[in-house]
Amino acid sequence: MVLLIILVLTLVFVAGASTYRLVMLRRGGTAALLRALPARGGQGWRHGLIRYDEDRLVFFKLTSLKFGPDSTVHRQGLEIVERRSPQGDEFDIMSDDIVVVAVTDPHSNFELALDRGSMAAFLSWVESRPSDRARRTRGGGPA
Repeated sequence: MVLLIILVLTLVFVAGASTYRLVMLRRGGTAALLRALPARGGQGWRHGLIRYDEDRLVFFKLTSLKFGPDSTVHRQGLEIVERRSPQGDEFDIMSDDIVVVAVTDPHSNFELALDRGSMAAFLSWVESRPSDRARRTRGGGPA
């Protein structure tokens, strides 16, 4: 009987977590593929959604039950290292109109795969960030 109660509670928890994650994903975002670097060949790509915040980009994997974002890329200090088309076995999960960018921030290294329209939005978000100097003066520090 105790085992049955534990099983039912586990199923209720998994169903609740799945519902919460589905609600989080349905709030909107941009479809993307992301993988942490270093990676080999076409391995490590995860399908999901990205959302832009003022200071960060958050990534929600489609297959995760985590309550928050699965990965975070910080806007300040973000650097685009490389821009390329899909290569080799990446064409199994990507189409010709996908652009892959390698990005690095002070905390991590990622590759992000987006369609051309979404890539334009991403690059606009990166380029419109305030400079370090503007951030210092806005915070009340020395000019």
